[in-house]
Amino acid sequence: MDRRAAAGAPRRRPLAGAVAAGAVAGVAAGRSRAAQQAVAGGSRYQMRQRMFSIGDDFVIQNAQGQPAFRVDGKALRIRSTLFFETMQGQQLYKIQERMVRVRDSMSILRPDGSPAAKVHNALITPLRDRWQIDIPGGAGLSTKGNIVNHEYRIEQGGRPVATVSKQWFRIRDSYGVDIAPGQDDALILAICTVIDMMAHEGR
Repeated sequence: MDRRAAAGAPRRRPLAGAVAAGAVAGVAAGRSRAAQQAVAGGSRYQMRQRMFSIGDDFVIQNAQGQPAFRVDGKALRIRSTLFFETMQGQQLYKIQERMVRVRDSMSILRPDGSPAAKVHNALITPLRDRWQIDIPGGAGLSTKGNIVNHEYRIEQGGRPVATVSKQWFRIRDSYGVDIAPGQDDALILAICTVIDMMAHEGR
């Protein structure tokens, strides 16, 4: 059952509450299946939770356990920068936390320093998290779900482009990211990292 829905719902008699809870769970399950179908045929990756606190290089693996991307975290201790690279060392994106953070937003940059995406917190309450991702020259993205518990999806115009869940990998401090076909996988993974950094700051 969706705990957020349960927390926000008024008290009902036991039988009525059970019926309503079943309906909510059914709707949530239906949405979850729809989101999974929307990204079917894409790619799944295993991410390290709070990778920004590790300080060493981290390899992002695909669903088969093969290395897909590398995150250079060594520079984090010097310049507060994370580099997303191919396994051959080609730099794809970078996150400079202290230099580009403005209030509740963080930017993802291309190697030449131009902006690739800007992630900002649109709404955080005890019951829901909402984040907006601005893409220069393209349609923006938004999130729906439980960010803190890594159970959410990223949408573009109401269509899921990625689904995040801790249920796919039974490994401590890790979560999975399913990305729909045709997306920039490295950029989506960088967006998930920024959301993780901002949502868990100070926790």
